[in-house]
Amino acid sequence: MGEQVAVVTDSTAFLPEGVARSLDVRVVPLRVSIGTRTAIDGVDVTPTEVANALRERVPVTTSRPAPAEFAAVFRSCLAAGATRVVSVHLAAALSGTWESAALAAQDFPHGVVRVVDSRSTAAALGFAVMAAAERARTGASAAEVQGAATDTVDHTKTLFYVDTIEYLRRGGRIGTAAALLATSLSVKPLLHMVEGRIVPLEKVRTSAKAIARLVQLTVDAAGDGPVDVAVHHLAAAARADQVAGQLRSVLPRLGELYTAELGPVVGAHLGPGVIGTVVVRR
Repeated sequence: MGEQVAVVTDSTAFLPEGVARSLDVRVVPLRVSIGTRTAIDGVDVTPTEVANALRERVPVTTSRPAPAEFAAVFRSCLAAGATRVVSVHLAAALSGTWESAALAAQDFPHGVVRVVDSRSTAAALGFAVMAAAERARTGASAAEVQGAATDTVDHTKTLFYVDTIEYLRRGGRIGTAAALLATSLSVKPLLHMVEGRIVPLEKVRTSAKAIARLVQLTVDAAGDGPVDVAVHHLAAAARADQVAGQLRSVLPRLGELYTAELGPVVGAHLGPGVIGTVVVRR
């Protein structure tokens, strides 16, 4: 039988350099508007430009791809020989991207395109996409490819530290959590992703303590089994390298460890200084 399943994702997965190409994953980009200029995520805007604009209080907004953009990519996958498409996207609770893909899927016969909510973003989405693509290469069915993505999601924990929740609040991505965290500006918040939503986890007094706590929580999430880890940042490379180094020395069964700056879309909502960790238990 051997279905040929194409895997599609969006630019917030920002897969490591060359990975999308080698795994034959199609990426549909979101848009970033900085002031009056609108740019394509991961193509003609850099994380540094976003970080600088946020610091200078230039308005930065993000927008989802249109359903027609997804439909065009799905169509080209099928024209290139795929029999099914599995499209894996950032959390529906954070963005309308999943909804755009789901609307586009309705243009095709039932079951031809399956759209998956990763309930996360960044490397947590990336790990799910890579698992799906690796499964697709073995000639697995669309249901099995979708299962590889959702299984990875279920074994993934995303934690992060932000210097300030100002950017999350501006972008409307934190809701009721803002009230809990806005009590004191001197508090450094640790947050995590729960079912696609950004939820406060702990409040720590200083950034140094917050980073140490982030490392400890990451180690706790990893347990003693085999794990892959990603460390993300925006405009905080030295701090991210420090966290990655600490994790490398304490995690007993570490597989891959990626360190990557957040892409423009996700960075726009978290702001400069953010440090995040993503743990996938294998």
